[in-house]
Amino acid sequence: MVDILKAYKLFVHVCPIYVADYFAANKSIYELALSSTKLHIIDFGVLYGFQWPCLLLALSKRPGGPPKLRVTGIELPQSGFRPSDRVEETGRRLKRFCDMFNVPFEFNFIAKKWESITLDEITITPGETTVVNCIHRLQYTPDETVSLDSPRDTVLKLFRDINPDLFVFAEINGTYNSPFFMTRFKEALFHFSSLFDMFDTTIQAEDEYKNRALLERELLVRDAMSVISSEGAERFARPETYKQWRVRILRAGFRPAMISKEILKGAKEIVRKRYHKDFLIDGDGNWMLQGWKGRVIYAFSCWKPAEKLTRDDHIII
Repeated sequence: MVDILKAYKLFVHVCPIYVADYFAANKSIYELALSSTKLHIIDFGVLYGFQWPCLLLALSKRPGGPPKLRVTGIELPQSGFRPSDRVEETGRRLKRFCDMFNVPFEFNFIAKKWESITLDEITITPGETTVVNCIHRLQYTPDETVSLDSPRDTVLKLFRDINPDLFVFAEINGTYNSPFFMTRFKEALFHFSSLFDMFDTTIQAEDEYKNRALLERELLVRDAMSVISSEGAERFARPETYKQWRVRILRAGFRPAMISKEILKGAKEIVRKRYHKDFLIDGDGNWMLQGWKGRVIYAFSCWKPAEKLTRDDHIII
């Protein structure tokens, strides 16, 4: 855990990707929940919960006081006798933050393959403002090239069945998911070369080289090895371009929710003031795009159900 924290600290110091995406996500959720008394965040890929302390602080200062917050943290199971150990620890950590900020808090967790989760396992309570949050993790769910049933589309259908007030999504903008090795290798070379060039440019201090090695191991090496050395179901990293994600999400039954001008402006200010001039950030429809030296590497967007349903499945006109 100490190594993870060191790598994460260095990454947010030299690269705006997580900072800007978390800012846009948290601000969008905060604006949605301004008048809510109950807020339920269903976080697919909660991991260590690094996204949430800033939102908890903002909710604690909300005019009229914070809402009652419920977080359902969803993770893949760990190997061994305690498959939910990490996500349970994340819940305890978030509880300490909520106690510090005086935010009423409840934490539920699920640790299993996402495509095997059913709607009945996620407790949806009437009267709650519900948000589905999935940041940088859906590329690890297999697609139709692994199974004709497409676990990836199954998970997106679950997101739609939850019937959230807002679906917050961010993912790598990647083109290295070809079934053909040479095509995949060439596109992966371009992608990972951009990331290594970014670290070469932004990490200059010699005392950070050790943490850079940790960062590259945690963020890059595992995915790069998956792309290069694995085939079929063994290849777990399967990115898509943001335009391909758009088609999937629309097909699942969502419609675009525009990011407010204030949120996009705030994210741009963060990048401009804190980070290297070669980072890019811009909008394209309901997408906020981030990249390095003209290459789009990450994409963020918000969505709402195409037809907002009541909990008993009646369409609200």
